[in-house]
Amino acid sequence: MAEDSHRSSAAEIPVTSNGDLDQSPETVFQRDSYPGGPGALNLSESCVSSNFASTTEGIIESGPYKGSASLPTSPVAPVAPSSAVASRLARSNSDSQAETGTMKAQPKSGAVVLSDDLKNPAMEKLDLVRKWSINTYKCTRQILSEKLGRGSRTVDLELEAQIEVLRDNKRKYQNVIRLAQTLAGQLSQIMQTQRQLGDAFADLSLKSPELHEEFSYNADTQRLLSKNGETLLGAINFFIASVNTLVDKTIEDTMINIKQYEIARVEYDAYRTDLEELNLGPRDANTMPKIEQSQQQFQIHREKYERMRNDVSVKLKFLEENKVKVLHNQLILFHNAIAAYYAGNQQQLEQTLKQFHIKLKMPGGDSPSWLEEH
Repeated sequence: MAEDSHRSSAAEIPVTSNGDLDQSPETVFQRDSYPGGPGALNLSESCVSSNFASTTEGIIESGPYKGSASLPTSPVAPVAPSSAVASRLARSNSDSQAETGTMKAQPKSGAVVLSDDLKNPAMEKLDLVRKWSINTYKCTRQILSEKLGRGSRTVDLELEAQIEVLRDNKRKYQNVIRLAQTLAGQLSQIMQTQRQLGDAFADLSLKSPELHEEFSYNADTQRLLSKNGETLLGAINFFIASVNTLVDKTIEDTMINIKQYEIARVEYDAYRTDLEELNLGPRDANTMPKIEQSQQQFQIHREKYERMRNDVSVKLKFLEENKVKVLHNQLILFHNAIAAYYAGNQQQLEQTLKQFHIKLKMPGGDSPSWLEEH
């Protein structure tokens, strides 16, 4: 019974079939997991009861130690933890720490911080909106002050006079175009009536032998007037198209520059007024940065105003030269065509068209039978 109790408490140490200690990671891990203490196994005189000829692992049975307290004289070497077990434990420990760190690193719910790539465009847009709002407010205040007679405005007397003359001329040119279009429409109706009248005279000349010559003369006259009317109508339409191009393109392009100049003038006066109000106030640590910023904005808008004023002056100069050249030719064309038509001078009317390189389109085509530039 005593021997059985000693065997039950004995440790089983696996060895290989060659009698060597099994150093596999699983075996070493199990062997090293038993801590020393009061209940630990004490190696005694051990007897190896293994069959070295067999293929199974042998078992070393050890009983309680009966000798002195010195180290055991067992042929089995002391068991030390292997490097494989140590590496496995270290890897397991590092994995657990990594998982813990990952769980701790998970962001908690809260404010979202935008990165620089996402924040810069948004901030730029907000800054542009803020600047636009401030500029619009200042300009609106300046315009209302001018209309109410409370604010002052910068005036270039010479340039303002030229702009006013241009606006007045534009209105007058547009009126000339409307009247010329009315004349062309009425002339077209007269031509249609003359053609119908000529056909009626020709028909009567065939059916009235006693008045054949008289009806024939009138039929030829109406047809000639209708033909000359076609030539005159082409000249009038060409005059309308040329003046319309001058008004709607050349003059309108200059008017766009004038509008930009007027906007620059309002901005300049708005920031000038703002700077004057700040200069009238106290000068301390709080107001000096505002005054410096207002001075910078005033300088920027003054340069813009002067640049736009120079551009408008140059535009008006070139426009005047172009306008004189275009209207000179078109007025000569209109006068000579009208005079030749009502004088009944067909040769002079055709010569006028050749002078301005205008030809009549063939009647009966898809396009209208009036004159166009060759």
